[in-house]
Amino acid sequence: MRCGDVLDTVYGAEDVFPLRKRLGMAFHIILCGHCAVRLNVYKETRSLLRTGFFPPSPDFSNAIMNSICHETFDTRTGDPVFETSGFSTRGWVIAGIAMLLSLVTAFFGQDFAMFQDASFLLPLGIITGMAITSYGALFIGSHLKELSERFKL
Repeated sequence: MRCGDVLDTVYGAEDVFPLRKRLGMAFHIILCGHCAVRLNVYKETRSLLRTGFFPPSPDFSNAIMNSICHETFDTRTGDPVFETSGFSTRGWVIAGIAMLLSLVTAFFGQDFAMFQDASFLLPLGIITGMAITSYGALFIGSHLKELSERFKL
């Protein structure tokens, strides 16, 4: 038997072979070190996938319930009070402006001259728009209370 025939037979079937074919494959695997190594790797991979390949999912329920129990409420309105991350609004705005300037000035670089094709501009425009939109959504979502107090909404 050839190496390709042995490996195709092993990879394609579920250990159901006639006796003559099993003996031929066993003889080939004894003599061919390459096929023996490939067969051992295949067997180890199959056993790994059958038993414990996927780790158990983490249990977040206790952590979530503890954070709900320790949640503080505003005495005047009864609304929950959320902790701020310590990253000020000014820091968010400065980082956003720096990101916007770096995205806009990318069009004026020397390397960009090579990519003047229209097929490159569409993905770049989509990625730029997604980055600015995502950053704006994160900024508004994390500072919603501050913004509503500042603009009296």
